[in-house]
Amino acid sequence: MHYSIVPFGLFALTCCFANPLFAQTERDTTLQQIAPVSIRSYFSSQPFLAHTSSAKVITRDLLTAQMPGTILPAINTTPGVRMEERSPGSYRLALRGSMLRSPFGVRNTKIYLDEIPLTDAGGNSYLNSLDPVGLQQITIIKGPDGSLFGPNSGGVVRITPYGLDTFDPTTQVLLSGGSFGTFNQQLSHRQQVGDNYQFSFDQAFMRSDGYRDHTGAKRMYLQTAHQWQYNPKARLKLLAIYSDLSYNTPGGLTQAQFEENPRQARPATSTMPGAEDQQATIYNKTLISGLVHEYKFNDRWMHSASVFGSFTDFKNPFITNYEHRDEKNAGFRTYFSYTPQQNEWVSWQMQLGMEAQAGWYEIENFDNLGGVKGDPQSFDNLRNGQHFYFYRAAATFREKLTAEASIGLNYNDIRFTQLYPEIANNRGDINFGATWMPRLALSYLLTPQLALRTSLSKGYSPPTIAEVRSSDNRINVDLQPEGGYNYEIGVRGETKNRRWLLDLSAYRYNLEEGIVRQLRENGADFFVNAGSINQRGLELLLMGQIITPRPTGFIRGLNVSAALTYQDYKFRAYTVLEGGQNVDHSGNKVTSIPTWMSVNTLHVQLPYRTGIYLMHNHTSSIPLNDANTAFADGYNLLQAKAHWQIPIRADWQIQVFVGGDNLLNQVYSLGNDINAFGGRYFNPAPTRNYYGGLSASF
Repeated sequence: MHYSIVPFGLFALTCCFANPLFAQTERDTTLQQIAPVSIRSYFSSQPFLAHTSSAKVITRDLLTAQMPGTILPAINTTPGVRMEERSPGSYRLALRGSMLRSPFGVRNTKIYLDEIPLTDAGGNSYLNSLDPVGLQQITIIKGPDGSLFGPNSGGVVRITPYGLDTFDPTTQVLLSGGSFGTFNQQLSHRQQVGDNYQFSFDQAFMRSDGYRDHTGAKRMYLQTAHQWQYNPKARLKLLAIYSDLSYNTPGGLTQAQFEENPRQARPATSTMPGAEDQQATIYNKTLISGLVHEYKFNDRWMHSASVFGSFTDFKNPFITNYEHRDEKNAGFRTYFSYTPQQNEWVSWQMQLGMEAQAGWYEIENFDNLGGVKGDPQSFDNLRNGQHFYFYRAAATFREKLTAEASIGLNYNDIRFTQLYPEIANNRGDINFGATWMPRLALSYLLTPQLALRTSLSKGYSPPTIAEVRSSDNRINVDLQPEGGYNYEIGVRGETKNRRWLLDLSAYRYNLEEGIVRQLRENGADFFVNAGSINQRGLELLLMGQIITPRPTGFIRGLNVSAALTYQDYKFRAYTVLEGGQNVDHSGNKVTSIPTWMSVNTLHVQLPYRTGIYLMHNHTSSIPLNDANTAFADGYNLLQAKAHWQIPIRADWQIQVFVGGDNLLNQVYSLGNDINAFGGRYFNPAPTRNYYGGLSASF
């Protein structure tokens, strides 16, 4: 049985500004502003009403409003965005449905750390390598925008790490623990040295036994960022991150296994061993570093240049094999920005630049002998190269009409050498050629508090290294890039005192050659192109203050917000070979996409520096296979957190907090294995669970 519910009570809702765990507790303005006045999603900040893209800023306050050590609840307050965690440490992220391709990780979404790409040359982003301890804010740009950021068909995420922007110098410590052996520890030190230099050091440790058998996880995280204004016209920024992550992968369960014992790992069958027998685990050690230089020649001209690189040591004992990947990436990004002298009727700017990355991937597969390498199965070397050029011009006329036009020219190719077993033609080159990616956008201020916007953009995303050379150990030279045009309109409004904000979007994305995951009988995945897909959606974000901050009364402040998502995604033309026959899935719902999502939260500020934060998440039923013969039931999640701020002295603060997740004790799967062979779709999520801890800031 499956069902879909459109939530009627949208206002069982959220605050955009919960009192943070690492709180800027010296401020009494936590609830004064419900959202940033401006959004910096491109090269400069734009007012909320004049911004031409569908974007949301995840503030530090929102990142720390729920349980520590995860960004998932905060990300999911964005309409059109869905983040999953199949087991502790195993993240997936979808911007407007892009999870269709991701068995794990993040694909066809471009992610940046300031000007440094987290997305590697192969198209993969190890988002689970990051810890929220070092993240100042996250800006999510929804919808394809490859004109400035290279290949993507889902959207762009821009993360601001601490140390690369302004901050309050402080030292912060956090300790927390909870159900299922969960433990989080965080340490941060941020300091200003003189007038020209600042740095940040952040460290975190996370562990969890997990709800299911064989779901333990650990992550050690180190981050440092430095900013040096060595000249009135120039500054240098440095970022370095090291993450050592490991987590067990318990595998998917059938419906019967899910109902019988949702805590079990994937059991053995007569022909295949189980997940625990094979010690199925992900081991990921990643080092990312980058250097950014900015120089302002004068009031009109500015130049930015960054160089970056990464190294990943990735090991994955799996049911069918033991995979080891050695991944190296290097690249640069540079652009010039020109802002001429403005006048009363028009202000404008333009940027011209390029970005290039190269990746080298050594992939080895062995028999898996219970978590130990056995005989070799397949060895391949792959090199991925991508570079793109971009140009953007933006102008605002009479402070009412904002127009933007940008275009990118993208080049992508993959070269491979099959080392073992040796074959006659063991080398190849997959060249995806050159692709133009334009974007046009307008925003018009109807009144000082109401704006209309519209945009047309092209999405384009070539298959990643992990899709061309997937876990079935075959190199798929026939897999084609996906792409198409996105048409969007929207309305933004705010009250005069900014107590209430509204952002409504409607879009249609005609995706061609959509990439879809399939599974072989032994559980190994491979990817095919799904013809064409119609993606239509509505997104609503509403934020407001019911009670503005005040020094008296039982309720000292009350913030709410609601994020509503409607997704009507259908396969327009999709035929696939199943069991030796062509099966037509045209007209079916797109796999893994819920039709309705609603995330509603509420933050209440009480006397004695106490507060309560509530979040409700409704997700409707989810199709689990392309044939639409299996669905995951919809669910309603309720999370809560209470905190008490204790001032020790003017510059010392301690916060005690307790919280709970899945308080309605829903039986659900937060991350399904789509198109799973044998109906092993389900990865059961934890039942009702609790956490508590304290943080200190001084």
